[in-house]
Amino acid sequence: MPTRTPRSSRRTEALSRGRIVAAAIDLLDTAGETGLTFRALTERLATGPGAIYWHVANKGELLAAATDAVVTAALSREPAEPAATPRERIRAVALGLFDAIDEHAWLATQLAIQMSRDPAGTLAPRLFEGLGRQISALDVPEAAWFTATSALMNYILGAAGQNATNGRNATHPDRPDFLDTVATTWENLDPEEYPFTRAVARQLRGHDDREQFLDGLDLVVSGITTVHSPDR
Repeated sequence: MPTRTPRSSRRTEALSRGRIVAAAIDLLDTAGETGLTFRALTERLATGPGAIYWHVANKGELLAAATDAVVTAALSREPAEPAATPRERIRAVALGLFDAIDEHAWLATQLAIQMSRDPAGTLAPRLFEGLGRQISALDVPEAAWFTATSALMNYILGAAGQNATNGRNATHPDRPDFLDTVATTWENLDPEEYPFTRAVARQLRGHDDREQFLDGLDLVVSGITTVHSPDR
């Protein structure tokens, strides 16, 4: 009896793991995590479920692969100048992640899940490598590499995730009007109980989230380089 081939070469070429992951990312962007089902995926790819299961075992593996693909693309962002400094390269990586999290509504949640569920997987090392190389290039002592890179990564992912959440949860469709409303509320707080919040309310009004993110990034990097300066 002739040996049965589990899949044809034509299907192998037409349906790669990369194509499946790309389709999964599109579904996540348009329908969210609940909309990512193998049935929806087979319809989008015009194939049978068996062909997809050949490449991806389950939804968890698919979500991990989609997260890894988006993060890999974000980390590949290059600075405008070829001879960029480590600070400029950190800025480029940070903006790549900031924009990816802002663009893909599901990404912040998946990053948190994947990092806590499988710290030995590919995601954490990929992030550490992308940021850690630049930390070491800033002449930070090797004994402080892990702590410094962790602090930087936590700021980037935390601030970018919070920004994306704020943008999606804002009830007012007009961002400047929304910020003005919040700033006005802060200004009307009790002056004895909230003197500081009232004082910074005008800075909230009309601020740019992206610029604020970059200012915070500069504070973190400057703090790392100052604490670990050779002069100290």
